[in-house]
Amino acid sequence: MLRKLKQLLGLEKNVDQEKRTSLFKERYATFNDLLQCNSNLATIIASMEAVLRGERNADVNQIRKDARQAIIECERMATCLNDISEKNHDDLVEAVKHLGKEIENQLEQHNLGDVKDLTLALADIDASLTYAVGGKSANLGEISNVLGIQVPRGFAITIQAGVLHLLRTSGLFKKIHSILRAVDPEAPQSIHAASTEIQNMIIEAKVPSDVENHLLKRWDLTFGQDDVVCALRSSAIAEDGVQSFAGQYATLLGVRRNKFIAAFKQIIASLFSERALTYRSNHGFRLEAQGMGVLCLEMVSAYAAGVCYSRHPLDLRSNCVLINGVFGLGEMVVDGSGTPDMWLFARTDQVISEKKIACKREKIVLDVTGAECVQKRVPVEQALQNTPCLTDTQVATLGRIALQLERHYQYPQDVEWAINPQGELLILQTRPLRMESAATDLNSPELADLSPIAQGADCAARGVACGKIVAFDPEKGVSDFPEGGVMLLKHSSPLAMVALNKACAVIAEIGSMTGHMAILCREFGVPCIMNLPDIAQQLSPGQLVTVDALAGRIFAGEIPELLSLAIKKEAPKEDTPALMLLKRIAPLILPLHLVDPNSELFQAQNCTSLHDCMRYCHEFSYNAMFQISDDLADGSDHGAALKLACPIPLDLYVIDLGGGLSPTTKRVAHREDITSLPFTELLNGMLDPAVQAKGPRPINMKGFLSVMGQSMIGGNNSVGERFGDHSYAIISDRYLMLSSRVGYHYAVLDTWCGNTLNKNYIRFEFSGGAASNERKERRIRCIGIILSTLGFTVEAEGTRLKARFQKYAKEATQERLVQMGRLLIMTRQLDMLMVNEESVQHFANNFLEGRYH
Repeated sequence: MLRKLKQLLGLEKNVDQEKRTSLFKERYATFNDLLQCNSNLATIIASMEAVLRGERNADVNQIRKDARQAIIECERMATCLNDISEKNHDDLVEAVKHLGKEIENQLEQHNLGDVKDLTLALADIDASLTYAVGGKSANLGEISNVLGIQVPRGFAITIQAGVLHLLRTSGLFKKIHSILRAVDPEAPQSIHAASTEIQNMIIEAKVPSDVENHLLKRWDLTFGQDDVVCALRSSAIAEDGVQSFAGQYATLLGVRRNKFIAAFKQIIASLFSERALTYRSNHGFRLEAQGMGVLCLEMVSAYAAGVCYSRHPLDLRSNCVLINGVFGLGEMVVDGSGTPDMWLFARTDQVISEKKIACKREKIVLDVTGAECVQKRVPVEQALQNTPCLTDTQVATLGRIALQLERHYQYPQDVEWAINPQGELLILQTRPLRMESAATDLNSPELADLSPIAQGADCAARGVACGKIVAFDPEKGVSDFPEGGVMLLKHSSPLAMVALNKACAVIAEIGSMTGHMAILCREFGVPCIMNLPDIAQQLSPGQLVTVDALAGRIFAGEIPELLSLAIKKEAPKEDTPALMLLKRIAPLILPLHLVDPNSELFQAQNCTSLHDCMRYCHEFSYNAMFQISDDLADGSDHGAALKLACPIPLDLYVIDLGGGLSPTTKRVAHREDITSLPFTELLNGMLDPAVQAKGPRPINMKGFLSVMGQSMIGGNNSVGERFGDHSYAIISDRYLMLSSRVGYHYAVLDTWCGNTLNKNYIRFEFSGGAASNERKERRIRCIGIILSTLGFTVEAEGTRLKARFQKYAKEATQERLVQMGRLLIMTRQLDMLMVNEESVQHFANNFLEGRYH
């Protein structure tokens, strides 16, 4: 076995155990990278399949982006596999490259040319320049120049300016790439640390002098000598497309010329904000974002502002435009911190069909009197608090503009607007509206026999969910937000984005259907209800509730009548350009032909899709890692290993790859020192009092004599050698490889257990024994019955067994690891008890029924 390790790792004979451990850690890091790429690629494939099924919208740019990202992830997987298997898979690398070229040939060509200008006047921009200035700037230029809609004065900073800032600062781009490659998307603290470090580096770096001079010259050309105060808005490449990115990037208000360059750097840095990194990770985008443009607009000293939806975002049968507004700046509508006035404007009759005027006690204004421009909340005049912030004429004008924008873009629009002190209506931005699909066809049952805890809430994202209440403060982070919790917020906030993928529902005391939080909840499919004052006082942390975001209610406990409701999505039109493009490239990405690893056809040259390559790579990566980790444990020198002081019948040494043990200077590890999740669960099974022997194990004398006889006459040659009595556990926070060796028995368990379902697996091998082959084979069949019943895929041949359990949720993987711990204890000397065929099923049944002796 030691010779095999040297061949695998290229070690000389005198290389010690610590050197082998160090080399294995490098391989482990590569394996971890491979698993992450596998997860990313699986997300992209699932997204494309959802588009084909009509469950998700996508534009042409998004399809191109996803396809190219799929190629990148697959190429990385193939490279990682090659690295951990001593370049045994060059043929796979070539297969992926070939498929990548074919896919690229199918994709439509990029927009003509690259814009080299660092800035462009709004008068020179339309939607065709999205790739150069980002979605927000392109849309505003489009509606101004093509539709003649009034917008504020301003200009666009192109993607090129931000790229030059990153590339010309020595080592900055390389450092950013290195930090992002080390991010673990499952660990919020990892994302937080990377985000903080990268943003600080970008903000501290000096903007190249020619870039700075160009930006300041454009400011002067646009605004002249006026003491202008501007808003700088992010305008990323993927922003304001069908994937909303609502609220994930920075907007800076009150920027004067002397703060312009510093504000520009802050906007560029927001590409790597914690919220933006989490959003991209959850939606399958690369963490290394493509680029950031900036929209620089003269700030409107708004008398009133808000948001307008050209269609009702929740009620598809509504024939109305939905308008929300408040006095002052529109931030209270966008961030959900205030309750706005609401109007419904009929699309056909073009009249106001409904209005609800809120009590608006506060407004946000921009104070420009000092050296620094600041936003502040001020009281609304008493006489205006219950007065509409828009006249009926202004509502009608805004409604007609919304319909004009929808007709132009051939898609419902989400529009931000403002009224200046002169009473003029200005459009600040427009983007595709995230729609609830056919959700409105569902109606909640009345449930007359049940009294809700609360009712009358606004349904910001429709659906039903059940979970335990978790009071959540977005400002304090998400490291401890539990999976499946009901998020309880004082008021809605896009900062909650970083925990939204864990929440099953959201309850906000204050919020707006047109705010970022509502948009994100609809995008993530998380039911969300808002505007239930003091609801936090009626709910307790840990309380189980059912959130009915179809009727705006909360019930105590689990309500099956509500949870049975399902929302079905509408299929997209067959002739959309995005769908046509996807159908052309789908055969090269989505189909899975390599399904049987034991088939002669399971070879790299038979990979005809990226999914095939992914499946092939996934299969052989486990085999390669399994072999390397097994061989690492084969050696008499314990090196960096710590002896485990634990009442289990194994002489077990632990090698920590990072995060598997609490820091210690001792050479002995105790159970309480273990922080590795899979190792903890395995030990829980091994130390289960029910499985621990309470006395001498009953041994069949005939079986015992068989064992002794086989040992004396050398009947164990088929095993190869006596394995020795040392066992090893190689661990990290979510990884475990256990090599268990007791006499002639040999077992290896290799597992990953974390929050990402596609990464999780358990692989197990068992062989050896000192009894006759007949008894050893019976034991293998007994173990096979147990593992098959537990959901493992089992391969048994003679006296050797292989089993695997993969792509299950963390909880299911944890449960199996506990059972594996029990099984490892029970199967010791089990071959002595395999006296006849009846023993096989008898002991399997005993184990499955919890009788371990």
